Amino acid sequence: MAKSDSSKKSVKKEKEPLENQPEPDLSSDSDLDEDSIWSDAVGSSDIDGDSSGTSEDDVGGNGEMDSPDDGRDFSEDEGSLEHTREDRKDGNDTLQLVEESDSSEDEVAPRNTIGEVPLEWYKEEEHIGYNISGKKIKKHARKDKIDSFLAGVDDSKNWRKIYDEYNDEEVELTKKETKLIRRLLKGKTPHAGVDPYAPYVDWFEWEDKGHPLSNAPEPKRRFVPSKWEQKTVARLVRAIRKGWIKFNKPKEEPQFYLLWGDDSNAAENKRQGLSYIPAPKPKLPGHEESYNPSVEYIPTQEEINSYQLMYEEDRPKFIPRRFESLRSIPAYEKAVKEEFDRCLDLYLCPRARKKRINIDPESLKPKLPSKKDLKPYPSTCYLEYRGHSGPIKSISVEISGQWMASGSTDGTVRVWEVETGRCLRVWNVGEAVEHVAWNPLPELPILAVSAGYDVILLNTGLGDAEDNMRIKELLRVEESPLTNDDGNKTSAVSWLQHTKLDGIRLQHFKAVSTIEWHRKGDYFTTVVPSGDSRAILLHQLSKKHSQNSIKKLHGLPVSSVFHPVRPIFFVATKKNIRVYDLLKAKLIKKLETKLREISSIAIHPGGDNVIVGSKEGKMCWFDMDLSSQPYKTLKTHPKDITNVAFHRSYPLFASCSDDCTAYVFHGMVYSDLNQDPLIVPLEILRGHTSSYGRGVLDCKFHPRQPWLFTAGADSVIKLYCH
Repeated sequence: MAKSDSSKKSVKKEKEPLENQPEPDLSSDSDLDEDSIWSDAVGSSDIDGDSSGTSEDDVGGNGEMDSPDDGRDFSEDEGSLEHTREDRKDGNDTLQLVEESDSSEDEVAPRNTIGEVPLEWYKEEEHIGYNISGKKIKKHARKDKIDSFLAGVDDSKNWRKIYDEYNDEEVELTKKETKLIRRLLKGKTPHAGVDPYAPYVDWFEWEDKGHPLSNAPEPKRRFVPSKWEQKTVARLVRAIRKGWIKFNKPKEEPQFYLLWGDDSNAAENKRQGLSYIPAPKPKLPGHEESYNPSVEYIPTQEEINSYQLMYEEDRPKFIPRRFESLRSIPAYEKAVKEEFDRCLDLYLCPRARKKRINIDPESLKPKLPSKKDLKPYPSTCYLEYRGHSGPIKSISVEISGQWMASGSTDGTVRVWEVETGRCLRVWNVGEAVEHVAWNPLPELPILAVSAGYDVILLNTGLGDAEDNMRIKELLRVEESPLTNDDGNKTSAVSWLQHTKLDGIRLQHFKAVSTIEWHRKGDYFTTVVPSGDSRAILLHQLSKKHSQNSIKKLHGLPVSSVFHPVRPIFFVATKKNIRVYDLLKAKLIKKLETKLREISSIAIHPGGDNVIVGSKEGKMCWFDMDLSSQPYKTLKTHPKDITNVAFHRSYPLFASCSDDCTAYVFHGMVYSDLNQDPLIVPLEILRGHTSSYGRGVLDCKFHPRQPWLFTAGADSVIKLYCH
């Protein structure tokens, strides 16, 4: 009891001076050191006697410390210093007593005795619970934010106070408790005197010990048979004799059995409830595998030599040979490889049971409308246009549908009357013509021709006198130095006057492949199939100006075309289609074709659908509102597709190929966005002959009638009508 009383006194003695100590700042390490312990007198000493948080200059004469907000200075007093030193010594002894005490008398029982009942149950009541006497504990009036702020300003120790919601009271933390909280926040032990990483102390001495921990002799029961085991054995023997315990008889194996197992008995070969599927058996040897086959099975030397000219998969796997006896047969050189392949087949080849279902193939075909309901469409050759001496690379139909222009490798450009087949005019440009294109305005019958490095704008003279005067004025170039967009004297294109053909010649740096006009008739684009920044050029006829807006292009360009309604520009490279906004001059979409190489492109008159032809005979239909992936991929031609085309007014599109055929399709695009386009194959047009491995090189629709023009390598243009 004496020790307990002394511990109580020491605790009380330690708690008294803690109330007068200045509050430490929990957010910094300046006031509280991790090894310091609050003393009972001043609060500045620890176990080692080092100063922590305050100095002797901050100590008043009465042993108390003022608040940091007070700002007053106190002088030292010798008596107070001696009293402080004595308290430090007594505090260390008291601390030692407190740490050794296991008494729970310091713990204060909670005022509220409701246990684990949620406080929400008392939310609407005037009390929060009951004390130990059973009386109600009234709720205190809670302070609002203004009162709490004023209380914190007036009271310097308000930062130590914590509201206990369970007992509805404010608890003021002591400095020792703040010390413990701070150490816990740092992840340390609550008391600084505890070493969590103390070295392990092995209390048993193992050295020079010759005996085990227990040297007792063996008990007698270890040498005497167990009577309990004897009773258990007797009980099991009795059960076996009376037939209560039955053993499984060993299965008798038959004397003779199949070496590779019986495939017919599938029930015995089930594994984990799955149906057993036997492995495929290799082909049994025939007469040709014999060591002494008949003469008719032995190939001659000529046949053996012919095997070398065959493809490897078509060659016979085994060539029969003849031996006089079995001793003369050499080792089979492919034995190890064939056994290894057989093991791979057995191990890696997937085997599955497939249930065969009898389905009518006609029921799997999509239900398409009848061709009679989709008329009119071109189906019969009505007229032929002859006059060129070389393959016709390109044709173009004038916007009114009365005239047609064609360009050939013989270096001539011809204008034909559509209905009669009469050749109206012929221009000899001197080089093979790659592409021809009419101006889309009916009052400007200007023909653009690409031949070699030049693009020639020709006046066809098909308009009236007023239109011809306007065209002559438009096709006049002033002799002035041209500059490009950067202001340099060297331009991408040179605009020159062609006196021989009475037109304009645009000289490029490389050969031009395609020409396409804008719908307004003032702009047109040319494509040079190269990786240069000047591959795609835009030209303005009225100002005689050229520019290369697309300076960075990934891949070699194949063709380019304007959107029929909006200021959008399509550029087809060999792998994909890039869509540009001409007003913002930036890329807005990229269409992935997944084709080997693109050969041509055509835009639907509505502008939301695109068809792309490739050199592998496939044609892709893109719905730009749907996705950047192809909506449909059609495998139509066995050879390269040379051109694709949409009709201006009818729901028709066509493709031509080097296989001397042209395919006509019905392609209906609905105004309802929820309804997919309808694509129906209609007709295969034949009639052209192959020349130098080429077939139909170009195809174009009549602007007003459901007619199709095809130009072939056989120097003939055919008109197909309905």
